[in-house]
Amino acid sequence: MHLGRIIGDIVMTRKDENLEGITLLIVQPLTPKREPAGRPLVAVDAVGAGVGEEVFFVRGKEASFPFYPAEPPVDAGIVGIVDHWDVER
Repeated sequence: MHLGRIIGDIVMTRKDENLEGITLLIVQPLTPKREPAGRPLVAVDAVGAGVGEEVFFVRGKEASFPFYPAEPPVDAGIVGIVDHWDVER
């Protein structure tokens, strides 16, 4: 699992039929210090996250698991909304 922040959403007029009804969001991966880590990516939303929220996301085949039995063609998925986090030094 990875940490990220939602920085935008995507609206599409045409998409794969297995993505119908699924929200697509732009996620900026974060370090434990809440700094950007790499390039933003597009992820499917399984939890109702919104712009500005910090989230957990997964990559790979596991990104489609929350939508079983459908198998959307995705490689990143938001699976949790972070309420709070602390990093001990």
